[in-house]
Amino acid sequence: MTYETCKFHEGIFLNLMKHFSKSSMHERVLEMFSCILPIVRSKPSLKAISTCLNLLVDANQIDLARTFLVSIRKDFHLEPNTCIFNILVKYHCKKGDLESAFEVVKEMEKSKMSCPNLITYSTLIDGLCGSGRLEAAIDLFEEMVSKHQILPDALTYNVLINGFCRGGKPDRARKIMDFMKENGCNPNVFNYSSLMNGFCRDGRLEEAKEIFDEMKGAGLKPDTVIYTTLINSLCRGGRTDEAIELLKEMKEKECRADEVTFNVILGGLCREYRYYEALNMLERLPNDGVYLNKASYRIVLNFLCKEGELEKAAELLILMMHRGFLPHFATSNELLVCLCKAGKVNDAATLLFGLVDMGFKPEPLTWSMLIDSISRGRKLLPAFQLLDKLLMEDL
Repeated sequence: MTYETCKFHEGIFLNLMKHFSKSSMHERVLEMFSCILPIVRSKPSLKAISTCLNLLVDANQIDLARTFLVSIRKDFHLEPNTCIFNILVKYHCKKGDLESAFEVVKEMEKSKMSCPNLITYSTLIDGLCGSGRLEAAIDLFEEMVSKHQILPDALTYNVLINGFCRGGKPDRARKIMDFMKENGCNPNVFNYSSLMNGFCRDGRLEEAKEIFDEMKGAGLKPDTVIYTTLINSLCRGGRTDEAIELLKEMKEKECRADEVTFNVILGGLCREYRYYEALNMLERLPNDGVYLNKASYRIVLNFLCKEGELEKAAELLILMMHRGFLPHFATSNELLVCLCKAGKVNDAATLLFGLVDMGFKPEPLTWSMLIDSISRGRKLLPAFQLLDKLLMEDL
């Protein structure tokens, strides 16, 4: 392109910076920035500077970011604007260095090019909440509104709601949402989700359900993550039937449940010793077009092994292998040993051959117990065949 007479624009280099950053080629990010002046033939804009700095800070390339800041001041005589200062505030907050973050804000206030805005305060409030300084976060929020006349948006409120919920104070978070409504800012899905998570984490399922219903009443559509959060809390609380009703509601509302949702339900059924229903789900769901992952099968298999349901565990293991899922290494060894101890040597040998074909390498104790069990049954030919198989597989 440089050999052609086409006009270059800065946007090309901003895109290239982002791609190099995604590929962890951080030196090339700086290289693209330095290409702007000679190729575009104009000084890099403040947008280009903030893009480059943000990419370096997000990638934790602090030495490169520092070098970059020094060079732009020296080469272009550019003073940082609000956007650039906000990137530095974000960096210090991520590191938990709130004193340095507030020092940056003081520099912003002195500068003619910048002043703290909603993003600045939201970042600081999030940093305070993350360090457990909830009251300081509320004080800063009030200062932002009353002293600086900066109106919060739904994202700022969510920082506080999330912070108080993580701090084990969902009731305070509830009051923040009430204040939000009273001041003309309608809660969004994320606000309701954060508050519901807080009550779920606190084991207060009825309040969580009330918030869930309130969200739907406000015309907001819960997504898969929100449904799964409530389903998980219901299952943990021994209310799996209610969780299954929510799963049906998801289908009616055309909200597609993912493998995490189904794994939560499977775990709930197993904890309530309803493993026949869990096995039925594992058998049926793939035929209904539902994708299950290896964790889905492992949850039920681990439970069956723990409860001594060896026949059902062996059947499930065969189903897993048929569908291309390898069970957990420790669980497989445990199941094979338990089958040997229970006198089900043929079942154990059949399963072991299938597992070895899928690349499973049993512990020496497992296959030595199998050979010993087969030998005790005076079945020497199968014992030699098993030993040959294991040696061929380089075990």
